[in-house]
Amino acid sequence: MKNLKKLLALALAVLFVFSMAACGKSDSLTVEDGKLIMATNASFPPYEYKEGNDIVGIDAEIAKLIADKLGLELEIADIEFDSIIPGVQKGKYDMGMAGMTVTNERKEMVNFSNSYAKGVQVVIIKDDSEIASIDDLEGKKIGVQQSTTGDIYASEDYGEENVTKYANGNLAVEGLKAGKVDCVIIDNEPAKAYVKANEGLKILDTSYADEDYAIAFNKDNTELQTKVNEALKELIADGSVQKIVDKYIPAE
Repeated sequence: MKNLKKLLALALAVLFVFSMAACGKSDSLTVEDGKLIMATNASFPPYEYKEGNDIVGIDAEIAKLIADKLGLELEIADIEFDSIIPGVQKGKYDMGMAGMTVTNERKEMVNFSNSYAKGVQVVIIKDDSEIASIDDLEGKKIGVQQSTTGDIYASEDYGEENVTKYANGNLAVEGLKAGKVDCVIIDNEPAKAYVKANEGLKILDTSYADEDYAIAFNKDNTELQTKVNEALKELIADGSVQKIVDKYIPAE
């Protein structure tokens, strides 16, 4: 009888611990109450980049409007691009927003919002490069930002052995200037910024790939995904998103 009481007491103690853990686990919409924590990689102008200590750009401004609509304070974490999805999966960040393309592989790991922008992958070359079209990339050394779609596509199309992966776009461009790679595959908008800032570089006339940008969420947090989609829909409908895009990407 005494042993039975001990077993019952132990069982109740275990149930209590689990119930306390469940209670301790916040039912909050976000990782931290009152905040919307966005993971990004702030080396992808004009979507996200640094001005002094501030992270600015298209994604930063859209995220701020979304946070305002949800009554939350936006906090931006600047991390390596290939750490964004793992961080969102682990619940360290509420969402990942970094000019991120929706791919089938990524959809297996995270949920995505509706698309808020279109991206185009292009090829940066030196002015005197012998590369004149996409067809000339075969056998060339290609620089990419690690874990981006430029990396994924180039590795699939031309083989891992021909692709050099850099932590960010700026380092890839420096690799091109130093002659370590023959070209860099990256999104059109940052490509234009890099070419403008570095004499002797240009962009091939033909695009490499077209894609949709969206926000990544933990698969377990469909409530946040739904609320962000609702906010995003309103911001697109009232012209706020387009206004931000036009601010950073003036019509040519």
